[in-house]
Amino acid sequence: MRIKIITDSCCDLPLRYLEAHQDTIEVIGMPIVINGKEYIDDLGKTLSHNDFYNLLREGTMPRTSQINVYRFAEAFTHAISNDYAVVYLGLTSGMSGTYNSACLAKQMVEEEYPDARIEVVDTLAASIGLGAMVVEAVKKIESGIDVTALANWLTDNRLNFNHWFGVDNLDYLKNGGRISSASAVVGNMLNVKPTLIVDHDGKLRSYSNVRGRKKSITFLLSKLDKHLYGKSDSTIILGHGNCAHDAIILEEAIKEKYPHHDLIVSELSMTIASHVGPDMIALAFLGDRREN
Repeated sequence: MRIKIITDSCCDLPLRYLEAHQDTIEVIGMPIVINGKEYIDDLGKTLSHNDFYNLLREGTMPRTSQINVYRFAEAFTHAISNDYAVVYLGLTSGMSGTYNSACLAKQMVEEEYPDARIEVVDTLAASIGLGAMVVEAVKKIESGIDVTALANWLTDNRLNFNHWFGVDNLDYLKNGGRISSASAVVGNMLNVKPTLIVDHDGKLRSYSNVRGRKKSITFLLSKLDKHLYGKSDSTIILGHGNCAHDAIILEEAIKEKYPHHDLIVSELSMTIASHVGPDMIALAFLGDRREN
């Protein structure tokens, strides 16, 4: 039986990749309210990345909400009606109730279609970390894995998906309740660039601080060097928040050190960027066990 990966817009994968694998991947967009108008995050098709990031830089603070049970049930039903088994990989339960909605939708659909094969995996991942899981899952499907074995592999290896996020502006972390207002003011004055991780509970937390963007990029590269070891076929994903210049610097360094690894460069979509702001730069990859 064919396998369909259903994920959400928090995967932050580029449209070109998703369109190239549309027979295997379906993306459900997160709802976002911007200046009183609701959008569905469709990864830049309706509202371009440039237009969205310009709004952020002008001071707009979007609000995001989780995908409801009905939309999950609709997607699951459509897939199984077309003879797919389903693996859902979405935003970590540590940051959203979306995972629980997917579980409820699975129960609803299985009551109506008792032969349906639906696996809902709590990824404990976010943004390009989730994207890295989707990419590796696609490779497994192309190698011929069955749906149960795929779900088990993803669950067994989810803490080996490393996430490293270098944040440029602390105001968005302050607005999300991650840091205090005083810390944000002082940090911005001192040009502090925090590095964030997704921990073993799937929650975003601060890992370290450096002074200046150049040191932030160097730090991200050092973590790639440390944790990629032994994963010669791992795809590296470089994500950025509308800061192509910084992304190119990091991209060139990665290509020089790891020329045999596939590298995907992606501009972060509206959902994650609403919480971390513009100019974030990040790396995700399958490596050894992530730090906590």
